[in-house]
Amino acid sequence: MSLWRWLLAVVCTLLLVLQAVPAHARGPEVLQSSLQRSADGLQLSVRLALVPSPAVEDALLKGVPLYFAWQTEVVRERWYWTDKRISAATRTLRLAYQPLTRRWRVSLSTDGGAIGTGLQYALHQNFDSLPEALAGISRVVNWQIAEPGRLEEGVRYQAQWRFRLDLSLLPRPFQIGMVNQSDWVIEVQRDLDVPANNEADARPEAAAPDAR
Repeated sequence: MSLWRWLLAVVCTLLLVLQAVPAHARGPEVLQSSLQRSADGLQLSVRLALVPSPAVEDALLKGVPLYFAWQTEVVRERWYWTDKRISAATRTLRLAYQPLTRRWRVSLSTDGGAIGTGLQYALHQNFDSLPEALAGISRVVNWQIAEPGRLEEGVRYQAQWRFRLDLSLLPRPFQIGMVNQSDWVIEVQRDLDVPANNEADARPEAAAPDAR
């Protein structure tokens, strides 16, 4: 076999292998991610650019509700032992299409429960389009992830947030075979350093006006 034929055979083989390997899912783009620490506790604000795959959008249009989960954890770093968890928070959002009204309904639950125990929804909101509904799902604003008094002044803490499509809350028939399908993997997470002091305490004091 000539060298060129051998190289051609190698290239063809590589192409066949690459086609057989499923592509990795691309997580939502993080547009904003920040923490604010004050006397009211620790608040998280995140904004993502969430674009569903054709498979996910097709399932929604067929009436299959999908569940998106926000999860946070705040830990205290300890050099002599494992990190200590200070607080954790979870919120689950249910997205469903309503064919009769052609509107999208987002329901918010802060239970963090599973489908078997039943989620209790505290808030419902309707949207005219899927992009509008996804924009509402993929952002949190001033979400309190640690209550006042949980964080000590001058102590180092770290917060982690995670956003994902929770396939475990789907009806059982839809879960089969989805584990290795990249179209159904929507997930992103970040680690953030918690400010050492409250925002008001960190600001320099304003100079006193001259007494005249």
